[in-house]
Amino acid sequence: MSIVTRTGDKGTTAVMYGRRVSKCDARVEAYGTVDELNAALGLARATATQEFLSKHILEVQHDLVSLMGELATAVEDLPRYVKDGYTLVTSAMTHKLDAVVKEIEAQSITFKGWATPGNTHSAAALDLARTICRRAERRVVALQESEQLHNAEIIIYLNRLADLLWLMARWDETRSTP
Repeated sequence: MSIVTRTGDKGTTAVMYGRRVSKCDARVEAYGTVDELNAALGLARATATQEFLSKHILEVQHDLVSLMGELATAVEDLPRYVKDGYTLVTSAMTHKLDAVVKEIEAQSITFKGWATPGNTHSAAALDLARTICRRAERRVVALQESEQLHNAEIIIYLNRLADLLWLMARWDETRSTP
């Protein structure tokens, strides 16, 4: 089967369970931005020289696949989504991020004022991912404000993830030699 289906040639795309929506639909904007975030995290993981970063970035990437699936599902289809065995974003996922934040902060990372991205390849990639994460968060908030979001934990997760990515970048800068 070819990747080329031609079904999107008129500006629509399929979300979970075959519903077709405009490619500029708020839901598509949200999960598309999370997809972009996941790609940026792939770059961060590929350039990471510290196993600690690689491991935690990969765990986040796996979580983001679940998050994208949930965002790509219309609210009315969520019961079917869950019944089919797909994972929803949970507070346990957010707590995993909190645990990594605490682990890094316990190492007495020092920082002052604004960070200027680019001290290391992986820190720069993490900072890029962080800014994309903040945009994804804004897109998901827009879904919530239009009553198209069922699970507010997604916003909490993305907010915490952006904080963690900033902290990971600073951690990497203290562990790598320029």
